[in-house]
Amino acid sequence: MPAVSLVVLLSSLFLRSLLAADFPQASISNGLIHAKLYLPDSKQGYYRATRFDWSGVIASLEYQGHQYFGPWFERYDPLTHDAITGPVEEFRSQNSALGYDEAKVGGTFIRIGIGALRKPEEAQFRRFNTYEIVDPGKWTVRKKSERIEFVHELIHSSGYAYVYRKTVRLAKGKPELLLEHRLKNTGKRVIETQVYNHNFFVIDGQPSGPDFTVHFPFEPKAVDDFKKSAEIRASSSSTCGNWPRGEFVFSPAGLWKSAQDYDIRIENRKTGAGVRIQGDRPLSDLLFWSVRTTLCPEPYITLKVDPGQESSWVITYTFYTVPKPEK
Repeated sequence: MPAVSLVVLLSSLFLRSLLAADFPQASISNGLIHAKLYLPDSKQGYYRATRFDWSGVIASLEYQGHQYFGPWFERYDPLTHDAITGPVEEFRSQNSALGYDEAKVGGTFIRIGIGALRKPEEAQFRRFNTYEIVDPGKWTVRKKSERIEFVHELIHSSGYAYVYRKTVRLAKGKPELLLEHRLKNTGKRVIETQVYNHNFFVIDGQPSGPDFTVHFPFEPKAVDDFKKSAEIRASSSSTCGNWPRGEFVFSPAGLWKSAQDYDIRIENRKTGAGVRIQGDRPLSDLLFWSVRTTLCPEPYITLKVDPGQESSWVITYTFYTVPKPEK
């Protein structure tokens, strides 16, 4: 059996086994897109680690016979920081977490969309560590046929408090998925944070390689060495090649001035699957992470929410197809 076919088969079998497991989940569809999502649950949830926001975890998404998300890892553990699927988000505050630096050992700090976590005796914050959850906050989930709304509420003794809403919505009559966010500061302290979407794309089970092209609206400049395993083409503002393992930083040479720069497209020329990712806020950072099983552009935005105020942002995914090469 060819290596690529084996990758697709194993990915499909792994996905089926996880979807058959007894995790809280729900399905949505607009007739064009069919998606399955895992629901937050502190005891039986698919994801119970403390890195990524628990809401909006997409187990699978299908459009015109193409699959866009699914397991990309070899071993699954609900407490592993990246044992998660779909376009998931992480909040970071000064490369740490909200209230971490001031919390004493044994005290608690906050990760938005997760809860209040116990601070152990350690030299510094470990974003990949799974901390003890002291207070998971309050989750409310509201489902309709084409959307699911997640609401997370948390009040912390440090003076931080928030109501975080994320709606995963399929547009009517369009091949679009929207992630609509609102973060309301209900506490006494300013909430300052960055948030990025990891975008764990697993497109048709295809391995990362020269069949993939990633397009940007600006000329990307790699800060880290790609070791000649990927190519950046200035003429088309795209990157392609045999993607290296690991994380790489892209520098736009100061062009991140408007939300128009938050516009990334990924296409697989072998299967004909494509997706466009657009945000309604300017980028504050952009990283790219890749292993053989997933391609992950990681766009960051910055939020500052004063007490009593609310901040909102939307990420839109448009799914499409491209012509496959003639045999």
